[in-house]
Amino acid sequence: MHQQMGKLYVVATPIGNLDDISNRANKILSQVAWIAAEDTRHSSGLLQHLGIGTSLISYHEHNEQSRTRMLIEKLCQGESGALISDAGTPLISDPGYMLVAAAHEAKIPVIPIPGPCAFVAALSVAGLPTDKFSFEGFLPAKSQGRRKQLESLVDFPHTMIFYEAPHRLAALLEDCAEIFGLNRQATIVRELTKKFESVYKSDFQHLIAGLASGDIPQKGEFVLIVAGNTMEKHSMGEEEEEMRRVLAVLLPEISLKQAVQITVKLTGFAKNAVYDVAMKMKEE
Repeated sequence: MHQQMGKLYVVATPIGNLDDISNRANKILSQVAWIAAEDTRHSSGLLQHLGIGTSLISYHEHNEQSRTRMLIEKLCQGESGALISDAGTPLISDPGYMLVAAAHEAKIPVIPIPGPCAFVAALSVAGLPTDKFSFEGFLPAKSQGRRKQLESLVDFPHTMIFYEAPHRLAALLEDCAEIFGLNRQATIVRELTKKFESVYKSDFQHLIAGLASGDIPQKGEFVLIVAGNTMEKHSMGEEEEEMRRVLAVLLPEISLKQAVQITVKLTGFAKNAVYDVAMKMKEE
């Protein structure tokens, strides 16, 4: 007799407020044979709150390969299981891609149980355009890698979304201010759905000042949403005139690199835009 395949449910869980668990998610987590969880200690608290006794299997980036094989075997034997992350929707900056891809390869049904997602929730309250956007997730932890990725996005015309750890937030804002410009609009969304949830929308100059003064607490979980570059390269008009005035004073006195850095700080314009104008002036 042919063994019927189990089903893999990809289940979104609360990002803070436990009341955000859906009835469907609750039902599925109660009925499956097992739950693959990023951190079983963390997830056991959620299951205990919900009164669910389903067994947990550890599934994270360090054991993803071996556990994927084991879970696929269970699914092929007819067991249905669920994949959850520590919070929010699995696979969004969390492990799970390998398991879902392997399930498709094995012709195992993969079923989404939608629910909370931090970047979608943050985007909905950011006050920035939502028609088109790019989810960038976590940038490289080291300054050089982070700046390189930001510089590749300097001309991106749509909203950008980043996750960041609290101890790196100040450095990220400083890099964004230098590369995108002090005047670029951005929104910091902190501690989504939790007691101290807060939303701060301004330009980078004021967000950096707010973080430095403590008006924006550097604690908790952060989503940074940045407006896209809407400045037309071919018609900078008054903006280019202002850059030229500042650069005309600085370029004869100091190096091009220093002149660009100071002009960015004085005018708030994006580093790449100032550099292009400075190079043009040098050639002239």
